[in-house]
Amino acid sequence: MKTIIAAAAVALAATSVTAQNAPGHQGMSHQGMDHGRMMQATPANPYPPSEMQMHERMMAAMGADATETWVRKMIEHHRGGIAMSRIVPQQTKDPPVRQMATKTIAEQTKEVADLNGWLKSHGKRPQ
Repeated sequence: MKTIIAAAAVALAATSVTAQNAPGHQGMSHQGMDHGRMMQATPANPYPPSEMQMHERMMAAMGADATETWVRKMIEHHRGGIAMSRIVPQQTKDPPVRQMATKTIAEQTKEVADLNGWLKSHGKRPQ
């Protein structure tokens, strides 16, 4: 598990740097965007409230070092996937999509438990 977490942390850091330096992203500003309208749930996109909650919780998640911080951020990321997937049965009748959402809930719930297990095994407070 330590090797997986370390490798993922390196990949996440590299992806972040690459995205920041990608053409068209330098100096990118969100001024002028109507965030209030973007965050409104609609029948076609019922996910903004759960996406915003995930984003806020990921941004706030911090640990004593980069490894613990990654674990805590991933817990919130997986919880966001669970929240979004719980909306699917209310919004779609498509059986394969409903099945994928159910599978996602189970898999992401296990990931949260595994990550909290890592925190506990390293003397850290689970979240």
